[in-house]
Amino acid sequence: MKNFKVGIQLYSIRDAMEQDMDKALKAVKDMGYDYVEFAGYYGKTAEEVKSILDKYGLEAISVHQSIDLFEEQGQKAVDYIKTLGVKYSAIPWYPVDEFFPENIAATIEKFRNVSKLLKDNGIQLMYHNHDFEFKKIDGEYILDRLYASLDNDVLMPQIDTCWVHYAGVNPSDYVRKYSGRIKVLHLKDFVCEKLGGGPVYALIDKDGNETKSDNKEDNGFKLVPVGSGVQDWKSILEAASDAGVEYVIVEQDDSVDRDPLDAAKMSREYLRTLGL
Repeated sequence: MKNFKVGIQLYSIRDAMEQDMDKALKAVKDMGYDYVEFAGYYGKTAEEVKSILDKYGLEAISVHQSIDLFEEQGQKAVDYIKTLGVKYSAIPWYPVDEFFPENIAATIEKFRNVSKLLKDNGIQLMYHNHDFEFKKIDGEYILDRLYASLDNDVLMPQIDTCWVHYAGVNPSDYVRKYSGRIKVLHLKDFVCEKLGGGPVYALIDKDGNETKSDNKEDNGFKLVPVGSGVQDWKSILEAASDAGVEYVIVEQDDSVDRDPLDAAKMSREYLRTLGL
């Protein structure tokens, strides 16, 4: 199996990051994570964040950043993440109706424009999926239609293995489907009673507020440390190796059974048992 570069999505430990970023980043380094993916900077300047990263020998390989910020702030927003030294900037989510036929042309144009801005600064745009992009339009998954509409140098997949599986699709097969196109893969584990049981996470409305479906099926869904749930990690990582993935990023949006830092440590320790 390929010797992947192992990182963590810092949203997983967001409370610790907000309380004391220095302490939190030291903790993930001590766990054995050498790479991080940001999802917020907690009021710090780019220079302050970079100083902490350098202090602990961490590399910010990627960020989750709203595409709207790049439209609103342009080069200013790019300069912030460029200072961190990131190679990739992922769209963390996008409203599903913007992928419908009546809106897709404008969405594609928006993605192209932001991708060019980032590309001019040496940063690759990615798209991070949830399960709702596995709805079909004319018999084809929304996510596949998106990736077919844009070349890889414009938009690179960042496959979230949890949401692929929860949507009812085999994550190993889906990673292989995009062989040669994926460099950064999200490792996320879960348990549930029924796949595809409806929204199990907060979505963001047009005003930036969290919202959940009132009629979602309660199917026992819970995010858990990598190696503790239903995912077949040996198969997924073999697929990732075949597909040319370079970075694997642990992400656990919520930890209900233990402190998020403990969950992050458990995930890292499990990956060591697989030789990572």
